[in-house]
Amino acid sequence: MSKVKQFLLYCSGADLRTLEKCPSDENKFVGIGGTVLFTGILAFFSAGYAIYTIFDSYFFAFAFGLIWGLMIFNLDRYIVSSMKSRGSFGKDFLIAFPRLVLAILLALVISKPLELKIFQKEIDAELITMEQEVYKKQETTIKDRYVNQIAGHQQQIDQYQSELGELVAARDTLALMALQEADGTGGSGKKNLGPIYRAKKAKADAAQAELDAAKSRLIPLINKQEASINELDSLMKSDIANLDRKAYGGMAARMEALHRLGEESNAIFLATIFITLLFIAIETSPIFVKLISPRSPYDHLLHEHEFPFEMSALENTSLLKNATQNKIRFEQETTIYRTQQEIEIEKELTDAYLARKKEELKNRPLEWMKWPFVRG
Repeated sequence: MSKVKQFLLYCSGADLRTLEKCPSDENKFVGIGGTVLFTGILAFFSAGYAIYTIFDSYFFAFAFGLIWGLMIFNLDRYIVSSMKSRGSFGKDFLIAFPRLVLAILLALVISKPLELKIFQKEIDAELITMEQEVYKKQETTIKDRYVNQIAGHQQQIDQYQSELGELVAARDTLALMALQEADGTGGSGKKNLGPIYRAKKAKADAAQAELDAAKSRLIPLINKQEASINELDSLMKSDIANLDRKAYGGMAARMEALHRLGEESNAIFLATIFITLLFIAIETSPIFVKLISPRSPYDHLLHEHEFPFEMSALENTSLLKNATQNKIRFEQETTIYRTQQEIEIEKELTDAYLARKKEELKNRPLEWMKWPFVRG
């Protein structure tokens, strides 16, 4: 037998000494061992890629991947080797059911990192979009902290400018009326610089003076509000520039990206489903092979080898059980009998004591008559 074949048989969990007596079963166990081996190898790559994504270190990826692969290999080998055909599908299925559940769980754990690796290009493209969304959300959060303050200053500026606008409009109206009175296009309709013109010109000059006074009062206030807005805008831009924009591409982010891709594309969604089903099929195939296969010579020989131990254990436990029950019965019955006899003896002693006391009481009056006060 070649070393490779021996190793695959070891991977299958078969007893080699029993299997030597029935070589017809070797091919079945070689196939089971190969499946267990390759499942462990896939688990190694899966865990290695997952750890590399987290730590970005080949050393940690290889070390943890090796440990994880060996653990999965050992679990699969135990799951397969612990299954023994009893000749009844119902009993065999009840034994295999918890092992199937464990195998499906392992398949899901192994398949997910490999799915991320298979769709890496699509995930990287989706991560860029997700990264921009995250940064935009962060920027919006920062802007929301300043927007109300900026809006308050801008509202004050608008109020000041509205007040200046009203004064400018009033000044322009009065200046136009004076000009129209001077050139004869309005007012009295006569071209002159008489009293009417001078009165309108005086009102226009007063409006100009009021405007100048308002400007000298409001423009510094407007400049102050604009300076406050510029300061807040600088602080907002500084906070945005100081955002911690680290690389966005951890394990959770990649899983989220794959989930979004699956929602957007039916092809990717179906591909992930079929990849998961493939790993489930690989992981559970050794169990189904042993479950649906008829009882082979190896199963009979293994049962023949284990049955005497089972019967010996049953015999020893039965004898010990009977001996213990007999000892308990002996102790119970002898204790009850001893107690009953002790009770009878106590009763006899009590009766004798009471009889003796009774006789003593009967004889006591005769003794009283001998006392002096009784005689007279």
